[in-house]
Amino acid sequence: MRGIYHSFANLVVRVGQRNIGLQRQAWRPFPITASLQPTRRHAHGQATEYLQMSDPDLTESQRTVREAISKICSKYPDEYWMELDNAGKFSLDLHADLARDGWLGICLPQKYGGSELGISEATVMMQTISESGGGMTAASSVHMNIFGLEPIVKFATEEQKERWLVPVIQGKERSCFGVTEPNTGLDTLKLQSTATRDGDHYILKGQKIWTSTAQTAEKILILVRTTPLDKVEKPTHGLSLFYTDLDRSAVQVTEILKMGRASVDSNSLFFDGWKVPAEDLIGEEGNGFKMIMQGMNAERVLVGAEALGLGFAALRRAAIYAKERVVFGRQIGKNQGIQHPLAESWMKLEAARLMLYQAARLYDEGYAAGEFANAGKYLAAEAAFEAAERAVMVHGGMGYAKEYHVERYCREAMLPRLAPVSREMIFNYIGERVLGLPRSY
Repeated sequence: MRGIYHSFANLVVRVGQRNIGLQRQAWRPFPITASLQPTRRHAHGQATEYLQMSDPDLTESQRTVREAISKICSKYPDEYWMELDNAGKFSLDLHADLARDGWLGICLPQKYGGSELGISEATVMMQTISESGGGMTAASSVHMNIFGLEPIVKFATEEQKERWLVPVIQGKERSCFGVTEPNTGLDTLKLQSTATRDGDHYILKGQKIWTSTAQTAEKILILVRTTPLDKVEKPTHGLSLFYTDLDRSAVQVTEILKMGRASVDSNSLFFDGWKVPAEDLIGEEGNGFKMIMQGMNAERVLVGAEALGLGFAALRRAAIYAKERVVFGRQIGKNQGIQHPLAESWMKLEAARLMLYQAARLYDEGYAAGEFANAGKYLAAEAAFEAAERAVMVHGGMGYAKEYHVERYCREAMLPRLAPVSREMIFNYIGERVLGLPRSY
């Protein structure tokens, strides 16, 4: 295969104005139909390749990341993810492979074993994982590592960073994220879970919901209120952030049966009398909301990228099937009723991809506002859902069968429309922050 690096050892990639060394294990090339460098080529067939590499706008570092992640993901075909989805079993295999090559720390500091790349590279990584056929299931198995630990990077002490980041990057510990509560939803400032100081510990009491991977995680990043809402000057004050052991003797973890992504568990947590060491508090008490907001735009971009990958995977299967399936003596892909909706889906996915990549680049450059991250996430989620639905319809009755995989894509494509922020809240944000309209809620 032309132009592909055979080793990532000491590979230097340029990110913005920085030169960063990537230390990777050597690997062998694998069969895809593209080279590492952009080539002069026609677009024909581009959307039906397995993880095509010819997007002309990718930077060298993004292309390198996509190439490496594609190689890892090629070990996990659609059948693997279907079996896990049917069994409701978490993929420790992919997690271990990504950890072995250092990818769990793609955005984390080199000092602790990470690659210290940007959200721009992480966006490509998460899109690629999803696009390989693993969808939201594969992406969610490592999602927390990519964005969720940013408050630790920015606000934790040196001792805490060494204690927490190293084992996560090495894959020795897994983390989950506890913010959402059953009675408050997206109204984060009204969280009801509390933490009360008691000597060298805090005593936590309350509930969390939709906490992913809590069945297998050893650690949790959790936001609770340390000062009652009626005793703070601003609602944003009085919330504190902890990163601590998920003590199952004090925390009741109950899995939520759900529509899709069955192999990545979602859970409700109930705790009363949970003793958390004071040394597990991040930053100053009462400043947790400011810290947790640091990663929100990054999360929107990454979830959008995961949706994007899912949409491209669905489109790929639909296009291939439309060329192969013959009805009434002709390929169904010759029918404009099939061809035009798929063409429209490609355009919508590409438009969303460009918006997301723009949002990721701006985030890496320090841009703090969220209009591009929110808009990109919205566009990608909507385009992915439409592409997945159309893929089912193109397959006809077989689209309803698990063996063709598009029904799984369609179920999973609902998730990024709901989380981590709803479509309606994104509309509210754009209406208020971009258009200057009065707050509607």
